[in-house]
Amino acid sequence: MPSAQEQQTELQDLAHKLRIHSVNMTTASKSGHPTSCSSMAEIMSVLFYRQMRYSVAEPKHASNDRFILSKGHAAPILYAAWAEAGLFPVSDLMNLRKIDSDLEGHPTPRLNFIDVATGSLGQGLSVACGMAYAGKHFDKASYRTYCLMGDGESMEGNIWEALNFAGFYKLNNLCAIIDVNRLGQSDPAPLQHDMETYKKRMESFGFHAIVVDGHDILELCKAFDEAESVTDKPTCLIAKTFKGKYFPDIENLMNWHGKALGDKSASVVKHVESLMKNPGVKPTNIPPPTMDAPNVDITGVALSDPPAYTLGDKLATRQAYGSALAKLAKNNPNVVALDGDMKNSTFSQEMLKVDKNRYIECFICEQNMLGVGIGVACRDRSVAFASTFAAFLTRGFDNLRMGVISQTNLNVVGSHCGVSIGEDGPSQMALEDIAMFR
Repeated sequence: MPSAQEQQTELQDLAHKLRIHSVNMTTASKSGHPTSCSSMAEIMSVLFYRQMRYSVAEPKHASNDRFILSKGHAAPILYAAWAEAGLFPVSDLMNLRKIDSDLEGHPTPRLNFIDVATGSLGQGLSVACGMAYAGKHFDKASYRTYCLMGDGESMEGNIWEALNFAGFYKLNNLCAIIDVNRLGQSDPAPLQHDMETYKKRMESFGFHAIVVDGHDILELCKAFDEAESVTDKPTCLIAKTFKGKYFPDIENLMNWHGKALGDKSASVVKHVESLMKNPGVKPTNIPPPTMDAPNVDITGVALSDPPAYTLGDKLATRQAYGSALAKLAKNNPNVVALDGDMKNSTFSQEMLKVDKNRYIECFICEQNMLGVGIGVACRDRSVAFASTFAAFLTRGFDNLRMGVISQTNLNVVGSHCGVSIGEDGPSQMALEDIAMFR
């Protein structure tokens, strides 16, 4: 068994190896985000080669810990992490962004280790919340969910909706990570390295917040261990990092976002290699999952009994939806419902009469509701129905767009749709939502 110091050295060497892969991959493709990868290299090394419990051979096993890379532009280092773990040959990394390669510029589930597409910033934490909610309340399993965000995207309203949801439901099996590398694309991020303000904001949402040096292996190990020990709330690691860390004449400087390093690549790689104790390092301690996620079968979903309407009677379509939802739920234990504080208008409240534990109240946060729905449906853990007024689904248009790319099986139901809904007026009237569906 290697000593603690030997393990730290291994993790640091692996972090540098991930940096080198990120540089080489983006140099070969002449595009990408190597500096955004470099700021999170130690976080990825500790997560993938020490903290997360998963089977490399079965990356989407139901009992595996989950990982969502919300800052999807850092895809090269995610691909590199799985390659170094042994899922596919390291040589394949050089196919990044090629037209005939599934290693696209941002992750999609065309890859067998990706749950959802990311890259439209701000959406990953909602999906992670859905995964964590399913793990805690439906699967009642040991797996944990990790979500890594950028500091720039943490200003997105969708993120704030997700923070509110996670804190309210005390998702102690969720660990959010903010890579606070200070620099955005065209300007520094609003808070730059004001770590105390980040911490106060996270705590105000009900998170256990830990400020950590994102380039210190030991600090990261301790912080992730601390996160696992928290039982009454979610945790957020707020990692102070530097964009382009260990890249000479590039680290912590503007105007390197989204750019391959070009003729600087060779000297950067040479410098990072000089920092490694063992250039041939391989992960030696990926913990296996706790195999306690239940078997779930979502096939054969059908009504418990057929519709029983009388010809000629008038019935609101939303009422018919509520009735159908209840009949599906009676017959299928994995059918779940989500709503945005509209359940007594959309009739999703009919789920409460069948099983109140399969109803998720998402409050007036439509973007988050759709993200959570995508998350609870991931890995076929449930058949999810998300409902609200159709007009308000337009707020979540981008979540739905990314859901299509994510190959989600989320079912979306909008009520009060049409050219006119009468007294409530145009603010409640859906029409544009038609353009969202195909």
